[in-house]
Amino acid sequence: MAAKGREKIREIYVNAGGGYKVTVGAGLIDKCGELLRPVLAGDTVMLVTDTNVAPLYLKRVSSSLANAGFRVVSYAIQAGEASKNMVVITSLLEFFADSGLSRSDAVVSLGGGVVGDIAGFAAGVYMRGVAFVQIPTTLLASVDASVGGKTGVDLSAGKNLAGVFHQPRGVICDVSCLETLPQDVFADGVAEVIKTGILSGAELFSLCESRIDKSENLIDIIEKCVQYKAKIVEEDEREGGLRKLLNLGHTVGHAIERLSGYTILHGHAVARGIAVISRAAAALGYLGEDVLRRIISALEVNGLPTTTEYAAAELAAAAISDKKRKGGTITLVMPRGIGDCALVDYPVDELEGIFSLGLSGAGTNACDGTGAL
Repeated sequence: MAAKGREKIREIYVNAGGGYKVTVGAGLIDKCGELLRPVLAGDTVMLVTDTNVAPLYLKRVSSSLANAGFRVVSYAIQAGEASKNMVVITSLLEFFADSGLSRSDAVVSLGGGVVGDIAGFAAGVYMRGVAFVQIPTTLLASVDASVGGKTGVDLSAGKNLAGVFHQPRGVICDVSCLETLPQDVFADGVAEVIKTGILSGAELFSLCESRIDKSENLIDIIEKCVQYKAKIVEEDEREGGLRKLLNLGHTVGHAIERLSGYTILHGHAVARGIAVISRAAAALGYLGEDVLRRIISALEVNGLPTTTEYAAAELAAAAISDKKRKGGTITLVMPRGIGDCALVDYPVDELEGIFSLGLSGAGTNACDGTGAL
């Protein structure tokens, strides 16, 4: 990433919970202590990270926090989706207590979406809620998981079925951290950018129709994604209606993750989910074929998969535990155009047929998600 323009810093205010600021820029992790000191009243910071991120950034973040006057205690979980379980949560909560973390102190998440989910959930339930801050180190967490206050862990029945809403006191997105990401992990975040582009409109989606890389406009892209999500969260903090739009591609995506034993990355599963539901929307008359082609092309040009090996019956069975199910119906996010998606309730027993429509339109030469088109 070139040095030119890297000094720019963007701040987006999210009016949810007590209200908080999302700061986006380069070189911010070395300034996190001074950025967080005004919003954290306690003396101790519990810094939660994982075994991948700790060797890269733990020392720098700890030093910045200590220089700002915080006592820093750190805890590293095993990297990966498999850590999102109640056993890890219980161990983390016990560590909080053993370390003397008080109700006036704070938990800081340093890592991707998995770390944010675990640390946020633990912060939300420890002593009925302590202050929480996100320092995302992946593109996916920067544009999606770190904003909005949703936390959760997986149960055997499905993904993110146990969790709390716990808004952070602040979010610090340092785009410099994205330079170290493997390409598949970076592309994982691009899937969420494309999702947001489909939801928000042409301004962001047009940027997705060329390959997004670790370049200058990442700050602008993250800012646009955060601004859109902030607007949705401010209107529907607890996901009672409008916020469900953010689940575009996620009903199928979560089913794919579960069927794979969580070996498929979240963004890659969501990319498949977007492709399946977009094809289904076109077959059902919601979406024009021209827009469908643009959506599939945006996924493929960014090296993301648009097909899945799982059958419609398997996907439908795995989706039964989806949080958007209400009794015998389930809410699907149906794209109708760029910047136009609808929440549509369907009987659960129609899921297999809908997913079949989404699978039947997949071409044999579609991208396999390896980055090769």
